[in-house]
Parts: sequence; C-alpha cells; structure tokens
Amino acid sequence: MPAILLSAPAVEPVTLDEARTFLRVEHNDDDAVIAALTAGSRIHVEAQTRRALITQSWRITADSWPQDGHLQIVPAPLQSLIAVRDYDVDNNAQALDVQAFVPDLAASALVFAPWALPAPGRLAAGIELDVTVGYGDAAIDVPEPLRQAIRLLTAHWYDNRGLVASGVSGALLPSTVAALIAPYRVMSL
Repeated sequence: MPAILLSAPAVEPVTLDEARTFLRVEHNDDDAVIAALTAGSRIHVEAQTRRALITQSWRITADSWPQDGHLQIVPAPLQSLIAVRDYDVDNNAQALDVQAFVPDLAASALVFAPWALPAPGRLAAGIELDVTVGYGDAAIDVPEPLRQAIRLLTAHWYDNRGLVASGVSGALLPSTVAALIAPYRVMSL
C-alpha cells in the first residue's frame, strides 16, 4: 500500500546540540550541514525500519479492503486514525465513519468488518486512510537505540562528506547502525 507524507515531524529525534556534542564539534560553522545530516539520518533510519520516529501524518491508499479485516499501517507505530474515504466510480469521495475501525496500536493495524464497508468503485487507490503515526512529539519518546543509530549515521556521513565510489569503506553504512535498527524493522509479508 502506498503511503504519502502529509505533515513532516516538527522536530528531530536528535537535536542540533546533541549531534554537535556527539561529533565533538565546538563551533557553529557547520550547523546547517549537521542539521541536514541529522535529518537525512532520521529519514534513512525511518526508511530502513518502516517506522516514523516523531509524530507525523500520512495518507495510506489501497485498492480494496483486505478480506481478513486487518489492515497493517506502515509506517508504524500507529497513533490514531484521522479519516477514511472510499471513492466511487465517478471519483467522488465518501467519508466513512472512523468508529467502524478498531486501532490495534500494539500491532500498528486497523481491524474492521470488511463486509460492512462499501467496496471502492475506483479501480486503483479507491481507499484513502489518513493516520497519525510515530512514537511521540519529543526526542524522549523515540527508543534510544534508534536515536543512537541516527547519531552514528550522522557522524559517519559528517566524516565522509565527499563523493565516495561504491564499495569504498566510506560508502558502506556502519555495521553498528544496522545492528541498532534491526530489532525495529517492520517486515512485509
């Protein structure tokens, strides 16, 4: 199911001061670079784990309702369901009652009775769900191993800022980053 970012996080899980301290940079000449690397590191960790670290809004689309009445929400973890729309043959959206869906926050899924919902008339992306996902609104809500992965990746990219050919040691991600994020990966079936 495709997902579209509606609103990005307002803050990063690792602040500029934390990143600068981790990098042992005492001047502020590289603040813009460090902030960009930190944001890029967060995005990379989110892509690798299929998780949203800080609260974000996403639109999930689907072609049809799953027959088992169980819809996995990725990126995880699910915080809340905001809106559900079903499109008819003429491409008109019909809002569905969000109360028809039971959020399973532990599984980052929505549970529902598929026979009680109208089938979408549009062949592709006939269903839209707007959701809020993420661990929370502050850095303290994000699991520490993921924050450490961001710090390590930021340091790696800061130290290897030049263009690096594929296969050269600077191009490879540190194994510690992969090890830190591995338990948090959302697997697809």
